[in-house]
Amino acid sequence: MLDLEYITTEVRRIALEAGAFLQSERSTFNLNKVEKKHAHDYVSYVDKESEKRIVAQLRALLPEAGFIAEEGSGSLSTEEYCWLVDPLDGTTNFIHNNAPFCVSIALRNREELLVGVVYEVCRNELYWTHKGAPSYLNGQVIHVSPVSDLFESFIALGFPYDFDSYKPIADHLVHTLYGNVGGLRLQGAAAVELCYVAAGRFEARIEAFLGPWDIAAGALILMNAGGRLSDFEGNPDCYSGHQVLATNGKIHSELLSILQNK
Repeated sequence: MLDLEYITTEVRRIALEAGAFLQSERSTFNLNKVEKKHAHDYVSYVDKESEKRIVAQLRALLPEAGFIAEEGSGSLSTEEYCWLVDPLDGTTNFIHNNAPFCVSIALRNREELLVGVVYEVCRNELYWTHKGAPSYLNGQVIHVSPVSDLFESFIALGFPYDFDSYKPIADHLVHTLYGNVGGLRLQGAAAVELCYVAAGRFEARIEAFLGPWDIAAGALILMNAGGRLSDFEGNPDCYSGHQVLATNGKIHSELLSILQNK
């Protein structure tokens, strides 16, 4: 049986080291080394090197585990345990020297998420949890917001790179929510924005066409802080990232109704 507390402590260390690497590279970042994966979707040598370092350390920590990582380390895993790694979530922010960007690392077995760690580099904020534990921010237990009035809710939206498919949903959300909620924000780093919902900074975060590495760690952190996640139909199995509605739980049904009546 895995010692999840020990593993979480080690993953926290690995995430902090990766974050220090990102911070160091940002100070001398070379825009000429940016590659385009798809339209407006970028990757840099920093993403790739960060992933290489993280994967090496995680493999040493738990040799029997597989990997699903954004920049290609591993694929759909058949092992009992699997790491889900985003070595730099918020690459476009990083490239433009804009906050936030983060490291996201999760561990799951075939049935459920076990460990979640997210390190937001710009604010030096480390979020973590494991199965059966509270969620923490820099050592302090965090909880979702108590706000239950949609009109007072602060909501983060994500606009994915698959704009042709998502634009009708984005248009509907902006049209319906703008002026009818406490505020809307686009921040560009799904992993840490789920943690912001967990910490009560937002009441919700909505996006689609993400990868499992984008949401796994933040999803567990949010759930263990009292939040709720589903797809746009309300199904709780949203860990593929195809559709993700993440909330404090209190405005979830209202947002589902909005998403289903576009």
